[in-house]
Amino acid sequence: MANGTCIIKVLDHSHVSPPPGSVPNTSLPLTFFDIPWLLCRPMQRLFFYEFPYSTLQFSQTILPSLKTSLSHTLQTFYPFAAKLICPSSSLKPHILYTDGDCVPFTLAESSADFDRTIGYHARDVKDLHPFVPQLPPARVLNKTRVVPLLALQVTVFPNSGICIGATFCHVAADGRSFNHFMKAWASILRSGGNSAACPEKSVPFFDRNLIKEKDPCGLESMFLNEWWTWASDWEEDKLPAHDILAHKVRASFVMDRGVIDRLKRYVLNQCVKKSESEQLRASTFVVTCALVWTCLIKAQELSGSENLEDDEFHYFCFVADCRNRPEFAIPETYFGNCLAICFVRMKRSELLGENGVLAATIAIGNRVGELENGALRGAEKWITNWKEISETGHLVTVSGSPRLRVYETDFGWGKPKKTEVVQIDVSGSICLGECRDEEGGIEISLALHRDEMEVFNGFFEQGLKAI
Repeated sequence: MANGTCIIKVLDHSHVSPPPGSVPNTSLPLTFFDIPWLLCRPMQRLFFYEFPYSTLQFSQTILPSLKTSLSHTLQTFYPFAAKLICPSSSLKPHILYTDGDCVPFTLAESSADFDRTIGYHARDVKDLHPFVPQLPPARVLNKTRVVPLLALQVTVFPNSGICIGATFCHVAADGRSFNHFMKAWASILRSGGNSAACPEKSVPFFDRNLIKEKDPCGLESMFLNEWWTWASDWEEDKLPAHDILAHKVRASFVMDRGVIDRLKRYVLNQCVKKSESEQLRASTFVVTCALVWTCLIKAQELSGSENLEDDEFHYFCFVADCRNRPEFAIPETYFGNCLAICFVRMKRSELLGENGVLAATIAIGNRVGELENGALRGAEKWITNWKEISETGHLVTVSGSPRLRVYETDFGWGKPKKTEVVQIDVSGSICLGECRDEEGGIEISLALHRDEMEVFNGFFEQGLKAI
């Protein structure tokens, strides 16, 4: 595969399974937390590590133990080796593991410049796509769709670095569960193959009954009915989006702790000046999202990609982890999806106004505050809201979270030099993560048309100078 001047050479295709006979045949039902993510494109995460050795040395000294440790990790995190079963009738989809199920594993070599690849500067979104593994296509057996859930690829940059890429179906796991899996794999490799090595001395928790008990309103049945109503139409929306990627670039921005503290003080001072009576929730997450959202709307306005009336509504969507919330008592190690879906609505004129960052902070902060009154309030509208709002074209979503601590995923080569969430190239999401080199900082990644990115960068820098 060619990527500009970069050549990707595939060296090996293989499959990795849990040790034979180590996992019984198991069926995991989907919960009401899982079903909305049947509509979601696969997640794509890249981890880049410094590795100043040859491809041959990697293949001979690292690759065997990397695969062995993966096999032991899949013994515990077996749903990633399993498949999603979607019957053709209105029967409930489920995850099924049978002995011998496996994860496709690709080894490749890249001629790309490692330091440029992991840079924060704006570059063509397609530069990262060769490092993303492809999930095998779904199969249809007796009118039942069988969908693989995880694919992995390791790409070696000779004498420079390594990229571990993963593509997985969100219906199998949310970000916390996926990162639990990755850290477990890294821990087992570092320990020399000890399958008992697991982050925080914990193993994933799979009991779905805890969540089923929290569904007195019948969300599961409601979501399943909506899924079967829209499934065929949604599949058409998930066709390859080559046009979406044309002329797009992606870039990353870092806000250190000092900048974030100044931004918090700025919105608090603005709130006092306007004599706002509302309680202002100016957390790092809230103020970062508020600043990025307003800069995005301004960039769309100035670049001419949006032509709207002032009273047009724009929407912001984020998710909230429901583990360890008092009303659920679901353990932190629960494997699957455990996310509340939250929407914020604001008029375009509010976001573009002089006090747009403050207005967005208040709106996002209020939605965060509403979670205190119950994460499932309004849950019956999660799927309908998503479909209706996404069709407006005025939706910004958030992917990732600083709480995932992705830079703590250490396979023995040190912390990642960079991590990337690649599906934002198509989804249009902004990705938030912790800062690699400073506690309390934030790393922001996004993909925009080149003209929009230049304008966004200008507004972002202007916004930081204003504080």
